[in-house]
Amino acid sequence: MDISKKMQKAFSEQIVAELWSSNLYLQMAFWFQKEGWKGFSNYMYKQSEEERSHATDMARYVFERGGEVVIAAIDAVPTTWKDAKEVFENVYKHEQKVTELIYELAEIADEEKDRASQNFIAKYIDEQVEEEKTVRDILTDWEHQANHTVTHMDKKFISFE
Repeated sequence: MDISKKMQKAFSEQIVAELWSSNLYLQMAFWFQKEGWKGFSNYMYKQSEEERSHATDMARYVFERGGEVVIAAIDAVPTTWKDAKEVFENVYKHEQKVTELIYELAEIADEEKDRASQNFIAKYIDEQVEEEKTVRDILTDWEHQANHTVTHMDKKFISFE
C-alpha cells in the first residue's frame, strides 16, 4: 500500500524539523568549540549527526512506500548562548518540542490508519523518551555539581559515543 499524500506531507515537515535540529546542534557544537569546551562540542557534533540520520531514515521510509519528500526552507538557528548550562536548558526544551512533533506525526498515522507508519514512528517515540531523559540527567548533574567546576563535567563528554 502506497503512503498517502497527507502522510508524505507530514513526513516532509518532520524531515525539515529534523534537519533544523541537526543545524541547531551543529551550531551549538561550533559555539562550544569557540568557547573551548571540547567535550560539550563533541557531544553536540554527535547529536547533530543523529538528527540528520533521522531525516534520511524518514526519507528512505517514504520512498520505500512509493512517496516523495519535499524539503521546504530551513529556518536559521540561534547562534549564541550566555553559558554552557543555558545551551543544555535550550536542548531540553527543544527535545520536548521534538517529542510533540513526533506525537503529532503519530496522530496523523493514526488518522490515516497507516499501520506501517505507526510502526515506523514508534521507534522515534521511544527514542524521544531516551533523549529527554539524557538531557534531564545532564541538567540534574549540573545542579549536583554546584560545588565543582564545569570543566569536570566537560571532560565527561570528550569520549561520548
